[in-house]
Amino acid sequence: MPGRRGPGKGQRPQVPWGCRPCRGVITSAVLERLKALLGDRPDARGVAGGQTDRLQLATAALLVEAAEMDADFGAEERAKITELVERRFGLSAAESQTLLQAARDKVEQSVEVFGFTREIKNAFSAEERIEMMEMLWEVAYADGELHDLEASLMRRLAGLLHVSDRDSGLARKRVLARHGPED
Repeated sequence: MPGRRGPGKGQRPQVPWGCRPCRGVITSAVLERLKALLGDRPDARGVAGGQTDRLQLATAALLVEAAEMDADFGAEERAKITELVERRFGLSAAESQTLLQAARDKVEQSVEVFGFTREIKNAFSAEERIEMMEMLWEVAYADGELHDLEASLMRRLAGLLHVSDRDSGLARKRVLARHGPED
């Protein structure tokens, strides 16, 4: 049918009921929400009043991820994370608790640890990344034992943080030396 022109290549589709698409309005709102969820800016709830540093949040989130790996996020692990972030970032007890809660929220929203490790890898020196692995080992051993899933996570995180197996193993040995031998 040569005379008939329906919607096809190069033609605009007809808009039903006389509505025109609102270009840019919905798209920008969706993009802003996705950016908030992916960590490009603080969440709409204002994590710690918008003052929480992204690097602190990424660090605490990895520590929480390590603590939750054995499905038992106990008081020992919570206390260890609080102690580590207070010491690492010079936070008060209240600030570290706020950071811990923000990190738990972030971990619940996240489906992978890559974003957290990327933030740390890009901001920390090689020595600081090794210290981060030592902090992670501290949390993994906070409950007195190393679960298989925690050990697997440690190997994966070492790779993502660009920490060699040797340096990760030495960090683990330092933690074990401070806490006594593994049972």
